[in-house]
Amino acid sequence: MELRQLHYFMKVAQKEHVTQAAEELHVAQSAVSRQIHQLEQELGVDLFMQKGRNLQLTPVGHLFCKRVETLMKDLDKAVAEVHEFLDPERGEIRIGFPHSLGIHLIPSVVAEFRKRYPNVRFRFKQGMYPSLIKDVISAEVDLAFISPFPEGHEHVEGDVLLTEELYAILPLSHALAEQESITLDQLKEDKFILFSKGYSLRPIVWQACLEAGFTPEIAFEGEETDTIRGLVGAGMGVSLLPEMAFFQSNPLQPARVRVIEPRITRTIGLIHRSDDKLPLVAQAFRNFLLKYFEFIDENKKTPIG
Repeated sequence: MELRQLHYFMKVAQKEHVTQAAEELHVAQSAVSRQIHQLEQELGVDLFMQKGRNLQLTPVGHLFCKRVETLMKDLDKAVAEVHEFLDPERGEIRIGFPHSLGIHLIPSVVAEFRKRYPNVRFRFKQGMYPSLIKDVISAEVDLAFISPFPEGHEHVEGDVLLTEELYAILPLSHALAEQESITLDQLKEDKFILFSKGYSLRPIVWQACLEAGFTPEIAFEGEETDTIRGLVGAGMGVSLLPEMAFFQSNPLQPARVRVIEPRITRTIGLIHRSDDKLPLVAQAFRNFLLKYFEFIDENKKTPIG
């Protein structure tokens, strides 16, 4: 069994078509077909079955594919470790993060890190809370920024980097828009614009409203902070957003008001697999982040403005 056979097999499994797989591999279709046939002969099973013009994995093909996928990831990791051994200041760091941190925090910390390690490459993957944890567990990413920080998780561990305050955002025409601070129950008659289900900020806002003694009436749902800010600015409702969300400008800029009761915050953490050792370059980035946010906290500044 050759590595090339496994590589061709995984590409055909991904594309479900020999011709398309061959095009991406930049080899002849006959070469791909021959390698797959030899692999099936060696294993003594059919890995694919024909379905129309496409190929689909057989049940045993699915089983084999999962094992090969794990093998390929381990091989990639081994190659990366060799490269890092030769030069620990080179290599690639795979980072996951939610959309709300991609506006300023991620670019800021990566730019600062690259001042010290200019040869390090980054591969980014954006996702929601459940998918970020899944990507860490499955080793799709080395590290993931996540909010809120998952305390006591069985398969991931990490560090809380900072705790960020959430502010009420109101249309400029709102009666409370010019107040320095409010209590959340003052918004109980307003309609709320919240993140869609699956986004981590939604349950934080929902729980805060319940603590304030009311269930928020939802007018609209969104998937990006600038969408929510724009709808609030247009007078469609009110919302709660973290301080980072205000760094980006918007033509329909809403008012920002501090909420003093209850105090609403979110934790932002950095997680990695609890049963695996980080690559050297990823560990260097983690150490940098811990010192970076410790300095921010000691100097009572925020990393966003």
